[in-house]
Amino acid sequence: MRELARRIVAQFVVDRRVLALAFARMADGVGNSFLIIVIPLYVASDVVGGTTLGLEEAMIIGIILSLFGFLNSSFQPFTGRLSDRIGRRKPFILIGLGGLAATNLAYVFAESYLSLVFIRSLQGISVAFIVPASIALVNELATTHDRGGNMGVYNTFRLVGFGAGPVAAGAVVNLGPYGLPGGTIISGFDAAFYVAAITALLSYAMVTVLISDPDSTKANAGADLSISIRDRTGPNVLDPIFTLGVASLLMAAAIALFATIQPQVNGRLEQGSTWFGLQFAAFIIAQILLQTPIGRACDVFGRRPFIVGGMILLIPTTLVQGFVPSSEAMFLARLLQGIAGAMVFAPSLALAGDLAGEGESGSKLSVLTMAFGFGIAVGPLSSGALIGYGFYVPFVFGTVLAVFGSILVYTQIEETLETRTALPIVGGG
Repeated sequence: MRELARRIVAQFVVDRRVLALAFARMADGVGNSFLIIVIPLYVASDVVGGTTLGLEEAMIIGIILSLFGFLNSSFQPFTGRLSDRIGRRKPFILIGLGGLAATNLAYVFAESYLSLVFIRSLQGISVAFIVPASIALVNELATTHDRGGNMGVYNTFRLVGFGAGPVAAGAVVNLGPYGLPGGTIISGFDAAFYVAAITALLSYAMVTVLISDPDSTKANAGADLSISIRDRTGPNVLDPIFTLGVASLLMAAAIALFATIQPQVNGRLEQGSTWFGLQFAAFIIAQILLQTPIGRACDVFGRRPFIVGGMILLIPTTLVQGFVPSSEAMFLARLLQGIAGAMVFAPSLALAGDLAGEGESGSKLSVLTMAFGFGIAVGPLSSGALIGYGFYVPFVFGTVLAVFGSILVYTQIEETLETRTALPIVGGG
């Protein structure tokens, strides 16, 4: 019994470097998500001005925010592949965090809309250095039987930071200006930018002191880094990592439909912005609560059941949002949609990590992170274009995406985990 208990406990052990990296990403997540709230307020203030090229203020805000996602996702395959070729992850994470700290501070000196566009673009490129290298490092520090749990822990802390940032950002801006020793006064906006820069520097310090690259990463640098679309070795038509990337894009787009239609949601449900905030947060709450336990569970029961089950659950939880009659029902639908997302995300990264060969983690896993980022960008654009045809139309569109994603993962994904060895029985082989 003692041996069995030891092996069960071992399922919940996390490499200290993974935990340190998770805390570092939580810190930079706080600072980065600060800007989601602060930048629209900053653009709408009298602090910045200049030419708008004939665009409305709302469009300028949309461009500034969306540039981050598109550039971040577009550059991830290149930075992931480069980190594989060099055989090091830590320098890429530090370059990204350094760039993030510098650009967060640069907002203090921005005086025009074009400067905001430029700074936000640089931030997207900076984060493109962080994401593939971080995910690859987590993958390389894990083993087949704890990879899902490690991915879950990493994503949980990252999401805690991302969820906490917007809550604190509004308070920091609204409580300004602040008086400092010596009579210096800083505005609420500047204080928010300083906080974002400090969190990035804190992450930089944590990675510098606590993170190191595994020896195997450098030893396997320069492996075959090609990304296949067709399945070259297995029984299916599509490569499983490519399939997971497509499914991640479809899932993210379906989830992100909700983000840009706040007026329509509030009007249909006769609710205020507080309810919308709770409904938006419900997805993140489910992710925070479930990423780690689902990651652990997929180390025991396999990756495929969770991925397929999550994509199937995404179908009704997306569709019902177009027809719910009350604020409470919308909150529940978003919560269940968050459960579906949690069932897909960590197991997908774990399955892709299982398939990635030595020295390929950056290239292979960046397919998923890039696709998810593009989905988050495509979703709001889709709902904005479709909402004029009827409130339910964007959600029907998202449901079609979820159906297609479910078919893909059900037919093209095979299990990678030998479940019978995930939790060995005492006395077993």
